[in-house]
Amino acid sequence: MSWYTTRMIITYYGKQFMRVQFGDTVLAFNPISKDSKESVSRFGADIALVSLDHPDYAGVESVTYNGKEPFTITGPGEYEVDGVYIKGYAVPTTCDGRERLNIVYIVALEQMTLVYLGALHSGELSQELKEALDEVDVLFVPVGGGEVLPPDEAQKLANKLGARIVIPMDGDEKNMKQFLKEAGAEGVKSVDKATLKKKDIDGKEGEVIVLKKA
Repeated sequence: MSWYTTRMIITYYGKQFMRVQFGDTVLAFNPISKDSKESVSRFGADIALVSLDHPDYAGVESVTYNGKEPFTITGPGEYEVDGVYIKGYAVPTTCDGRERLNIVYIVALEQMTLVYLGALHSGELSQELKEALDEVDVLFVPVGGGEVLPPDEAQKLANKLGARIVIPMDGDEKNMKQFLKEAGAEGVKSVDKATLKKKDIDGKEGEVIVLKKA
């Protein structure tokens, strides 16, 4: 099957917990831990990517399931796992009132580039990271304010990065509405899952997809 027409299916499980399936490969981003106050969903993943060591984001046990134990990435560096190419960049953030390091992930998967910003606190990125983000097919961006990006900064950054598809996360209804207003996408309705193909993404500019919590 051609990568150009293979479907990528993205499902949202609350906070910043994303499941991305491409063919037989399943990636989990910032899975919620059983120690979090948030509700936990479980499934088996091939690769787990954790931006920050916190119960809301580091529940690798939640995606160790049904005979699958994921290859787990929790820090900066370059990785290659079963044809998936991943680069992690450490950026300063704030969590529970303390300065921490958040990992931004760039994932190259069958000619599609996913950028996962994780618990990003500021839209001011290092020159090295800005140069690495030269082409973004799908951007996962926090919009909740507080210790992550507020909606207006999240939209400015998404626009600056030239993302073809933008998926907001980690925001309540008020934050989401403000983000959609900033993006000029107030009419966008939330969907259960995002189903994307490379051939459908090419040519898009800043299209926002809002995912319902599964």
